[in-house]
Amino acid sequence: MAEALRQPDGAAERAAALSERGVAALRAGRLDEALFLFDGAVALDPDLALAHFNRGVTFKLLGRPHEELAAYERALELAPRLAEAHNGRGAALQTLDRFAEALASYDRALTLRPGYLDARINRGVVLKEMRRVDAALADSAKALLLAPDNPEAHWNEAMCRLLVGDYPRGFAEYEWRWRRPPLNRVEWGFAQPLWQGNEKLEGRTILLHAEQGLGDTIQFCRYAPLAAARGARVVLEVQPPLKTLLSRLDGVAEIVARGETMPAFDLHCPLLSLPPAFGTTIDTVPVRVPYLAAAPERVAYWRARFFGTPTPRIGLVWAGNRNHRNDRHRSIPLARLARLFTLGATVVSLQKDTRREDRAFLAAHPNVIDAEDSLADFDDTAALIETLDAVVTVDTAVAHLAGALGKPTHILLPCVGLDWRWHLGREDSPWYPTARLHRQASPGDWDGAIRSVSLALGG
Repeated sequence: MAEALRQPDGAAERAAALSERGVAALRAGRLDEALFLFDGAVALDPDLALAHFNRGVTFKLLGRPHEELAAYERALELAPRLAEAHNGRGAALQTLDRFAEALASYDRALTLRPGYLDARINRGVVLKEMRRVDAALADSAKALLLAPDNPEAHWNEAMCRLLVGDYPRGFAEYEWRWRRPPLNRVEWGFAQPLWQGNEKLEGRTILLHAEQGLGDTIQFCRYAPLAAARGARVVLEVQPPLKTLLSRLDGVAEIVARGETMPAFDLHCPLLSLPPAFGTTIDTVPVRVPYLAAAPERVAYWRARFFGTPTPRIGLVWAGNRNHRNDRHRSIPLARLARLFTLGATVVSLQKDTRREDRAFLAAHPNVIDAEDSLADFDDTAALIETLDAVVTVDTAVAHLAGALGKPTHILLPCVGLDWRWHLGREDSPWYPTARLHRQASPGDWDGAIRSVSLALGG
């Protein structure tokens, strides 16, 4: 973070003092105070470039990219050779999905400072978003020459290699996730050693534990039967909403919810470290489905509830967790999916935490069955999905659940905020053989993808 410049006297000197106090508040994480001080500084001295720059840094941390961009651009008007401001401008443009402009800003930062590590890393990230994966990998390599132990550079390489299906090298690089926030703050506190695929499992107890989101747990719990097949007694630790459903997973001897007392075990492995431990390639993903099953009595309840309703019966999820970093790209306003309500099918909302604007749309379409109040956990959702003919969903945990249940699943994917597991350009998934992928053609344009789903469903 750049230090504020000192001005000789009067208002300029007071502005510099305020800016220095703002830097201290920013470093301490007191963002509102920092912004107040930087605002005061530029009010006294509108030409104080580093105060404008630090306003940009503050706006970035506050999640206000439009104001962030304006602050960096004002800093560059005053100090056009400030490489940090070019890099910051690039990051703001990238957040706003203006990738070509972001790339130009990173290029300018690197012209001014060829060894600028942050700009080199950021350039690789935006190239990945532009689907220029080879160029992104080249930038990761350059970044690693500058800083061989930089976790961000390793992470970017992992994302690129996984995106193109290079699982052996991609998953090896993915282990650097433990050096990045937020996982760098995870403390397992296990005295038992980490299993990485080399030690024999026969006659030993291994703890396989969830580490990230619910969808990740559903996707990678498929490795539990493989560990059991090697002779291990498998203990599976998962998030509480998944405990009941995953208790029926083949090969699991004991299941605990996160926060419960842990049984004795000899080895442990986080779920997303299992693919490299088992030497997974894109051609050897364990794809037997279904590998999850709902409770029969819950399935019977939903079959009785839907008795006599028109077929096909289609489950629908249109939004994910609004706190997810990619939510603005992956979630869709329900009204945009209205085309699916004209197919002559029974549409069942599997949505949890329905947003206010979507509730109004549901209220105006009583032909859509809203099951939210009956879905207490993932076992309920799985039972409901078992009674459906197909599921249409955005990229949420339900996409993984429907795929793990072997249900025909149509997944709506954005063209930015790329998730490696869906790869590039594919309509199928190496992880879920019953899934079909429907992608945006351009940012924010869901119409083509929704039309593709409609046609696939017979509309």
